[in-house]
Amino acid sequence: MSCMKRVNQSSMSKFLLLGLPILPEQQGVFFVLFLGVYLTTVLGNLLIILLIRLDPRLHTPMYFFLSHLALTDISFSSVTVPKMLINIQTQDQSIPYAECITQMYFFLFFTGLDDFLLTSMAYDRYMAICHPLHYSTIMGQGLCTLLVTVSWILSCANALCHTLLLTRLSFCADHSIPHFFCDLDALLKLSCSDTSLNELAIFTAGVAVIVLPFICILISYARIGVTILKVPSTKGICKALSTCGSHLSVVSLYYGAIIGLYFFPSSNTSRDKITIASVMYTVVTPLLNPFIYSLRNRDMKGALERLLHRAEVLSQ
Repeated sequence: MSCMKRVNQSSMSKFLLLGLPILPEQQGVFFVLFLGVYLTTVLGNLLIILLIRLDPRLHTPMYFFLSHLALTDISFSSVTVPKMLINIQTQDQSIPYAECITQMYFFLFFTGLDDFLLTSMAYDRYMAICHPLHYSTIMGQGLCTLLVTVSWILSCANALCHTLLLTRLSFCADHSIPHFFCDLDALLKLSCSDTSLNELAIFTAGVAVIVLPFICILISYARIGVTILKVPSTKGICKALSTCGSHLSVVSLYYGAIIGLYFFPSSNTSRDKITIASVMYTVVTPLLNPFIYSLRNRDMKGALERLLHRAEVLSQ
């Protein structure tokens, strides 16, 4: 790398996104596929937000967090998928330096926000099942708003830290990113500068933003499991548990892909496998969230039926 030409970040005009490992004759099919996935993601999550907003029965802490998660999923998907679709359609793989850094910032921001919101939802389920008598008192509007606000602030600080550290680096003449978006790890590999500080920040933030929230989720559900085994099932607990299955499904999908990709990478892991794993948590998970929370949740299905009935009455 030392023999490569060094390019200062101020003179670096663009990067090249190598994109998905697909053949040229398959690009039309994949364009339609990912466009359909993106539109379904946006419309499905917008439907969740609409149902929670319009149905008073869903004005509870759990659905307050879910509405923010749906908004985050829309934004998270919008950070990467539209640019990928443009690159497939135009055959132009370039992305300006400023746009690449901006994309990386918002990718890190919404990744962190997803982590913290999933943790807040796990805490909500813990309070609902383990402390039902104090649930309505503790999980008031003030605490819910505070948890979401802190999630936004921490996510912003994390993304800003990585972005500022990256902008001080110089890059080599090779500016091809073997990905469909501007991934932080891929960008660091293109740098000719010392990235030890960046790597330290990644490790520290990885513990704070990914590992600790995941541990909190595991502890919450461990306590929930213990409580269920000790106390006979009641109607209230069964209702609280109805959203646990949905939440656990989302957590498993999201963290499973991230942990497999970043925490247990194989030395012989190909670029294609890394890209496919990234598609899982950047494209597939936001798509599945609306289906998981609507198909496995009686409250959401009931709200959708009432909305459709109301629309049918108004149309007559």
